[in-house]
Amino acid sequence: MNWDKNIYFQESSLVIMPIYMLATRLQNPELMEKRKETGEKWLKMVNEKLPDIKWIAHYAILGPYDFIDIFMAKNENEAAKVSLLSRARGAVFAESWTAIPYKDFLGLLKELD
Repeated sequence: MNWDKNIYFQESSLVIMPIYMLATRLQNPELMEKRKETGEKWLKMVNEKLPDIKWIAHYAILGPYDFIDIFMAKNENEAAKVSLLSRARGAVFAESWTAIPYKDFLGLLKELD
């Protein structure tokens, strides 16, 4: 898959979905100790409740957040549900952002000229 674009193939058809990023922070020490198990349960729950979400990447990061997930969703409502499910499973803080592929961003700049 070419991650430079928010495109994937589903049953011989081309699907284009927006890209979102979810930054989360955990503060419960038990969640850190059982991170792998907790993360797998969360992912299973999200996949069951929101089967159209397409995961791109999951990173543990340094800084004010503990993790960042990059995914495609049909719209901002679906992306918000991912964030809400994260909060329901122990994230103290969850923030979602829309991500625009860089080439598309350059196209937006050209439109403003």
